[in-house]
Amino acid sequence: MKGRRFYIAMVLVQIIYVVGNILIKMSLARGLNQLVFVAYRHIIPTILLGPFAYILERKQRPSLSISIVAKIFVLASVAYTSPTVASALNNVVPSLTFVLALLLQMERVKIRSLRGQAKVAGTLMCIGGSLMFSFWKGGWLLKGIAEKPLININSDSAWSSVHKDNWIKGSVLILTSQIAWSSWLILQAVVSKVYPAHLSLNTMICFFASLQCCLLGLFFARNPTSWRLQWDVQLLTIVYCGVFTSGLVYFVQTWCISNKGPVFSSMFTPLQLVIVAIFSAFAFAERLHVVSLVGAFVIVVGLYCVLWGKRNDNVEPAGPAEVPKDLDEISMEDGMHLHVDESKD
Repeated sequence: MKGRRFYIAMVLVQIIYVVGNILIKMSLARGLNQLVFVAYRHIIPTILLGPFAYILERKQRPSLSISIVAKIFVLASVAYTSPTVASALNNVVPSLTFVLALLLQMERVKIRSLRGQAKVAGTLMCIGGSLMFSFWKGGWLLKGIAEKPLININSDSAWSSVHKDNWIKGSVLILTSQIAWSSWLILQAVVSKVYPAHLSLNTMICFFASLQCCLLGLFFARNPTSWRLQWDVQLLTIVYCGVFTSGLVYFVQTWCISNKGPVFSSMFTPLQLVIVAIFSAFAFAERLHVVSLVGAFVIVVGLYCVLWGKRNDNVEPAGPAEVPKDLDEISMEDGMHLHVDESKD
């Protein structure tokens, strides 16, 4: 059970991301400002995690240097481009993280070994299955689970037209976000080694991210009404993403990355597609294609291959048995005694 906790934690992370993605889409369609959302979203975990980090990690928290603060500041700059922007382009995260980890020598792949081949093949299967799931809409349509959608997030026709007109621009921006997110996973692994206090690290990440967004808001979100909160879905989105996405998920991912590496964390990203499909079948009355189910199956098989290939990454081979020093001392003493006895004779 001890080894399975990392897998269970990463599956829960993807579920939290899916719920956050849906809430964010609903709130942005109703006029929530992006900078305001990101600022509030990181202010909440800063306030919540701060006291726990100060009390629980008082003795184990290392001293801050200019180099560490600079790394955390850069990490916070990338943090608010996280994959809360739902898109099929999320599926490039495993491949980008895998390539970056290889280039930085943070991931070991012995291509001649069976486990090394499983890593490469599993990564390609996750990407191929997710692309098949997202873009190949041919084949039979399965019967819908729900007749009418329980949630309608595209009721505004103007929003739909804007979405279609800016499809290319949105794809480029989201792809840039995924590159930044892959870099965040790699940088998180680097910073965790020099600053292993996870609660304090995530508190500072959220603090710097909220500070950066507030400064940008002074130029790009000057309207005071944009910062005014009301009891609606926008407030629910901010609180949910602040507590769970920026607070709980950042901490869990830091914990998993420090123990299993950035590639392990990124390989669970394609599961968001499967979770969204199951949720959409109930909430949005969407009908799935047979090809989508095949793609989901390929994603799961690819994920299993990568995790099987990484199973022994953190297991250090046993070194040669050392001869105890006591035995050496005993043998030397025995030799001296024998030499003395022979001289007496």
